[in-house]
Amino acid sequence: MINTIKQLLGFGPKVNYAQLVKDGAIIIDVRTKGEYQQGHIKGSQNIPLDVLSSNLSKLNKEKTIITCCASGMRSAQAKSILLSNGFSTVHNGGGWSGLNNKIN
Repeated sequence: MINTIKQLLGFGPKVNYAQLVKDGAIIIDVRTKGEYQQGHIKGSQNIPLDVLSSNLSKLNKEKTIITCCASGMRSAQAKSILLSNGFSTVHNGGGWSGLNNKIN
């Protein structure tokens, strides 16, 4: 239980996001279309959080997925949605600009 709470809050084991991307992970940016257009990670897909559940068929459940947003709150919700719908490997990358710095 404590480990689950730690992971949800980002206190779990460190994730090498650059390696995940190198290995083929998909980055899903769950901000609004307008936010995404103002700046995003090259190669990321924009699926806003409010329509994520209705767009799950567009994603491969076998692929590693990294979610991101502006601050990490919506991406945490997206991670939860994906995991509860059978996606096996999902990481909350937090804010998109911070994630961008970690992978580049």
